[in-house]
Amino acid sequence: MFDMSMGLWEHIFRAAAVYFFLFLLLRFVGKKHVGDLAPFDLVVLLILSETVQNAMIGDDNSLIGGLVSAATLVVLAHAVGRVCWASKSAERLIEGTPKVLVRHGRRKQDMMRQEQVSISELVEAMRRAGCSNITEIQTAILENDGKISIIRGPRQDRFDSR
Repeated sequence: MFDMSMGLWEHIFRAAAVYFFLFLLLRFVGKKHVGDLAPFDLVVLLILSETVQNAMIGDDNSLIGGLVSAATLVVLAHAVGRVCWASKSAERLIEGTPKVLVRHGRRKQDMMRQEQVSISELVEAMRRAGCSNITEIQTAILENDGKISIIRGPRQDRFDSR
């Protein structure tokens, strides 16, 4: 239970390698997919965690080995958070930048395709913001967390009182 079959540094290295591999993999999958977990995405994430478990702990099933691996992951997550807090360029590199999907009532199809945002997802965000037409939108932004923010344009009355 307490006897590790691998050395301490091997546990730390394995956990760090798995952390950075998964980080890069999920970072380049796209914001939408990481931010909006559909049931299928959740199943994939759970299977992914099960898949990399053996890469992280190897044949070591000891309590201490598991605790060392878990502590390494938490320390790395904290360190990455601190680096992002301290450096805006590191934050942009690690977390990405928001992407504009709509500007002045016009959809940016190339950006929506690149970020794999469907029209139905944009329409859903519009409904949440109380917009019934894309022309009401000044800007729609895909945030780093995968959510779409809608900034409405100046209100224009439909009926002119001439």
